[in-house]
This record gives sequence, structure tokens and C-alpha cells, in this order.
Amino acid sequence: MISFVSAFAFFLLLHSIPAIPVVRSSIVSRIGRPTYFVGYSTASVVALIWLFSAALALDYIPLWDLRPWHAAVTFVLAPLGGFLVIAGLLSANPLSIAIRQSDDVGAVVGITRHPVLWGFAIWASGHIVANGDLRSLLLFGGFALFSLGSIAITEKRARRRLGDRWKTFSKGTSIVPLAAFFSGRRPTCDLPMLLSALITVALGAWLLFAGGHALLFGADPIAVFS
Repeated sequence: MISFVSAFAFFLLLHSIPAIPVVRSSIVSRIGRPTYFVGYSTASVVALIWLFSAALALDYIPLWDLRPWHAAVTFVLAPLGGFLVIAGLLSANPLSIAIRQSDDVGAVVGITRHPVLWGFAIWASGHIVANGDLRSLLLFGGFALFSLGSIAITEKRARRRLGDRWKTFSKGTSIVPLAAFFSGRRPTCDLPMLLSALITVALGAWLLFAGGHALLFGADPIAVFS
């Protein structure tokens, strides 16, 4: 448990850096944006490997009996969450987390102006249902709470950074997914969303039908139906 807590603390600390503009700007000014991005991405991968390894080392304590429909929930939520994360990263979005630096607003922002954070929370929530044990609840529940808790911080930071431009960028968007759509806004699609959909389908097919999930995490999700 000490290793798991330490890994999660490192994960939270690492992902708090982008939320502190002074710290992030200081690092970028010293090493440059490309080096920062590569270094941060590498550190994030290392943090995730450590965290998952520490979680898998915990004792398995079941919380509920698993049923096939539990896995079906994950088959819906995980790809949806993954799509939002990928589309959010690839799309221009000055309102939230994104790789591209632009004053344009991508089509995915019409779903929610925080697609990466919502996507991560949805993906994590789906994995809680399908695993049904304490370590999964701690791991994926922690991911979901961290993502949802970051929305308010990211929203406040974007309002402060954009100033009067925030109203222009946020017009027709919403924090809650699809809230703007149900308010009458017509959905749109662009190249980053199409590309993200293709990546999600390809990645999902590899994970589920080509042994990718079993290779990475030692569990075959399809086996629950056999």
C-alpha cells in the first residue's frame, strides 16, 4: 500500500505542474517547449507504469460479483472516454487541456469544453464497474476523482487567462457533456474528431481482439463472455 500511495502522490504532483502557470512557464523558458513536452510525456508514462504496477501488487479484495453486463458497461464507457481524450488532445482548445496551441476552437469543444478531463473520468469509471475489487476502486476511482476535480481548476484558470475573450471562445459550449447540444446547439465534426474516431476504433480493436489488453495488463476483457 505504501508503494501505491507513493505512486499516486507522484502522479498527482506531476500532473499538477500544468495547473501552475508560474512553474510551467519557468520550466518551458529554461528547457524549451519541445523538450518540456517530451520530458513531461515520458515522466507521465513512467508514473502510470509505476502506479499500475503498485496497484496490481495489492491484494485482490472483491467488492461485488462480476456479471457479463459489467464488462458491457466498460465496452461502452472506455471507448467513449478514450475518444474524448484523444480528440481533446488533438483539437485546438484554448479553454482546457490540449496539445495544439491555437486561438481556434475544435468541434469536440461543442461536446464539452473539457474533453480530456471528462474522457479520462469516463474511461476510469467504466473500469471500476468491470473489475469490482478494492484495488481497482482505489486506482480508477482516484483517476476519476482527480479528473473531475481538475475541471473547476481548469475552468477558473481559463477564465483568468483569456479574460474578455473567454465568452467568445466558450459560446455554444458547456462544462457538462452535451449540455449545449440539448440546449439547441447543432453538433459539428472536424478532421481531429474524425482522426480521433479512427484511432479509437483501431486501438480498441487491438486491445480487445489482438491481445493488446492482455499483453499490457494481463487480463483479457473478452474472456468474460466465454
